[in-house]
Amino acid sequence: MAKQVEQDQVTRAARRAVLIDGIPVVTLGGIALALGSNPDQSTAQKAWWIAITTVFALAMAWVLLRAFRRADEYLRRIQLESMAIAFAAVLVALQVATLLDAAGIIRLHQLAQLILLGGVALWQLIADLRTRLNR
Repeated sequence: MAKQVEQDQVTRAARRAVLIDGIPVVTLGGIALALGSNPDQSTAQKAWWIAITTVFALAMAWVLLRAFRRADEYLRRIQLESMAIAFAAVLVALQVATLLDAAGIIRLHQLAQLILLGGVALWQLIADLRTRLNR
């Protein structure tokens, strides 16, 4: 019983750490999305967009590395399975967006980052729900 309580505390601490680490990363993602949404950008605006997007990608990798190091084997498995589901959803969404772009209905430039951010959100949602329901 004590081991189960300790495991639950470790799981909650890992979730809190990802949330605290993830808030600035999500903010960076929103800023990158806003900066990249204008199709007619100046050179300076493009430079800022590329810089913020690069910082966002590096920050996301750092948060994920820390999360995987904190997790036990079971939580790592859940994270990887959830990542695979979200990756498949992102691939399908990008394929649909590419077809719509080719048809001239939308511009892929405007949706690419939104699809990626949605994939990360889907991944975290699936991982959190699976962790809560399976414990």
